[in-house]
Amino acid sequence: MFDVALIVLFALMGDVVFKKLGLPGILGMIATGLILGPSGFDIIRDGTLDGLKEFKTVALIIILSRAGLGISKSTLNRIGGPAIKMGIIPCIIEGGTITLLAWKFFGFQFYEAGMLGFIIAAVSPAVVVPAMLELKSGGFGKKKEVPTLVLAGASLDDVIAITLFGVFAGLGSGQQANWLIVLVGVPSGIILGAIGGALLGYIFVWFFKNFHMRDTLKVIIFTTIATMFYAFSELPAVKSTLPIAALLGIMAIGFVILEHHNQLAGRMAAKFGKIWVFAEILLFVYIGSEVRIDEIAFSSVSSGLAIIVMGLLARSTGVFVSLIGSSLNFKEKIFCVMAYWPKATVQAAIGTVPLTMVFSGKIADTSEQTGQLILAIAVLSILLTAPLGAICIKLFGKKLLVCD
Repeated sequence: MFDVALIVLFALMGDVVFKKLGLPGILGMIATGLILGPSGFDIIRDGTLDGLKEFKTVALIIILSRAGLGISKSTLNRIGGPAIKMGIIPCIIEGGTITLLAWKFFGFQFYEAGMLGFIIAAVSPAVVVPAMLELKSGGFGKKKEVPTLVLAGASLDDVIAITLFGVFAGLGSGQQANWLIVLVGVPSGIILGAIGGALLGYIFVWFFKNFHMRDTLKVIIFTTIATMFYAFSELPAVKSTLPIAALLGIMAIGFVILEHHNQLAGRMAAKFGKIWVFAEILLFVYIGSEVRIDEIAFSSVSSGLAIIVMGLLARSTGVFVSLIGSSLNFKEKIFCVMAYWPKATVQAAIGTVPLTMVFSGKIADTSEQTGQLILAIAVLSILLTAPLGAICIKLFGKKLLVCD
């Protein structure tokens, strides 16, 4: 309890300091994790860090639930096509570009390059979604639903990145890659996630209409079921058979509740907003604590920066390609590009996987040095892009988007 109290106190202080400097408050929370965690004074105990790791999924579910409760059917009809393209094209272009660069120019084996490419390619919903909700609440980009477009695409982006990372990790452990299964499985997983979430949404609507209770209890039930849905999608047997886009499904739950019980949706969104005040502290402190400065070798900085920058350029191109034919003007497209830069959650979660596979003997052809390099580049991507993206969204979001 002392660790949690210390985390909250320092995170709130960091939030205030960074806001006074005109920067996003979440950077103060990330800095808190960095300072108090293993890369800093190492004050937070391992048991507390383990608890933060488990809670970060719940925090992500809370913010995505809040986002889903604000997406109406008319909004979805307007942004559906571009959102799907935004969720797929930038990730594939960035991951593919990094894979080719690491394979052809940096001496990685093909599967190693692929693992690195799709670790780095994942955008961070943890950073993006709260920023988009803040802009939405201020009415910025409302006419064309630009923030909603970005947050919907971000929830798909991670599904693509993690799935393709799994394919390359399988290649490294000697498995044959069945690309037909990938081509069929990814869209099927997205559809299953959306359908599963929608069904849960209808069940919630029926249940809450027939069984009256306090809104706080409804939010607890919602969060519990949503967490179970996500945990089910993460079971090894489920992931190996057919990946389910659970984060998208969680947003679909909120969408259905809004369509069929909009007053309840508004009250629940307000409750989730209050819970998020605490949840975001633990989420971003966790992200900061996962950054291991000592794992970034000086020799890897130049190559890592080159890979990350080229990846961001490729991702930016992918965003522009995704928005061809959309109603967005040039300024709005530039905003979407910047909003798609932050990386944090996925990189912190799976950046260590290749190195772990080396130590366990699952990928015998990969050296410990390569595993360390992949981890170092993943850490570097967080340090570079999370602050860059958050600052650009804050500084330019209200200038590039019209307040409707």
